[in-house]
Amino acid sequence: MTLFSATTDEPMKTNPWPATVELAGPHAALRPLAHEHHEGLAAAARDGELWRLWYTSVPSPDGMQREIERRLALRAAGSMLPFTVFDAAGCIAGMTTYMNVDAGNKRVEIGSTWYAERVQRTALNTQCKRLLLGHAFEQLACIAVEFRTHRLNVQSRRAIERLGARLDGILRAHMVMPNGTVRDTAVYSITASEWPTVRAHLDWQLQRPR
Repeated sequence: MTLFSATTDEPMKTNPWPATVELAGPHAALRPLAHEHHEGLAAAARDGELWRLWYTSVPSPDGMQREIERRLALRAAGSMLPFTVFDAAGCIAGMTTYMNVDAGNKRVEIGSTWYAERVQRTALNTQCKRLLLGHAFEQLACIAVEFRTHRLNVQSRRAIERLGARLDGILRAHMVMPNGTVRDTAVYSITASEWPTVRAHLDWQLQRPR
């Protein structure tokens, strides 16, 4: 894992936690979200048209600028640290974040994640989660990291479970989706004591022959 400090021109809280960083590995890089990523993110969103899936909240190409502004505003408020995901070739492939930041209790959620169809079912997602989890537990000293998804998003739930996260429970009638349906949210987490085992599992996943 490579870790670099980075800054943006967005207004932020004084001494925000977590601080802005850039994370990189062999299969992916996470760089602080910036307005100049707009065209690349819009192109990535067109690959697979994921915004059409009713149980997700993926931004459409037309709504990408608004989504960038929303995430940067949450960053300024101290509740989110948003990233643009780059693939191994250096092309923009999606977005992810630390969100629902709880600095007092040293907890974060990894979420608001989406990837272009071309990089799904590759090592990119595992690499991103390895980078984010490693930074959360080893640099930020988090006591736990959460993952949340729609109860009916089977693909997302299986991906979270493959990371080694455990189901905490289902928040029934948790939120209203853009199409007006009500979402039951599956909540998963990895705790600090579980991280060494999860880290070994993710490292093996990334290193095993494909």
